[in-house]
Amino acid sequence: MGDLILKGGTSGQITVTPTAVAGTNTLTLPAKTGNIITSADSGTVTQTMLSTNVVGNAPAFSAYRNGTQTLSSATWTKIQINTEDFDTANCFDPTTNYRFTPNVAGYYQMNWFAAIAGTSGTYMIASLYKNGSEYAVSNSTSAASSEYKASGTTIVYMNGSTDYLELYGIGTVTSGSVSIHGGSRSQTNISRALIRAA
Repeated sequence: MGDLILKGGTSGQITVTPTAVAGTNTLTLPAKTGNIITSADSGTVTQTMLSTNVVGNAPAFSAYRNGTQTLSSATWTKIQINTEDFDTANCFDPTTNYRFTPNVAGYYQMNWFAAIAGTSGTYMIASLYKNGSEYAVSNSTSAASSEYKASGTTIVYMNGSTDYLELYGIGTVTSGSVSIHGGSRSQTNISRALIRAA
């Protein structure tokens, strides 16, 4: 037997062509009404259609602090990440709230790094905040007498609608203020990507 041809009621036809290999292959159609998607379709597969546990075309972004930001000593302050490398779903706000609000529910890999400096600093750290509260703290090491490198990584669940993430920093100094170094992504940056849908 060769091709199977299904003719339409008035016009058109569908041709089913079996592969030219030995053996028997079975195609089972579910007892559902809907469309069959082919490799020639464009823009028809959505995250909802992929269901759970599949990343699909999900949000991811990378951004950094462009310019120095001054903090008061011993005061938690939001780090204003204001320049994007990329933002695949426009979920990061680099101008007003400086926060990431993903539109797909799931588990996100978070990475952050901050260069924090101050005269005679006692400690300087940067933490990931979820919905306004500290979620994960950085590991901080002293790179010089007045500069610290604060970095962290974690996995966090986001509901895809109201949950948001921000980066905060704090430092204590004997005098003066604390500075978040910026100007390139190698100094203060943050990146996030969905690793598993909910």
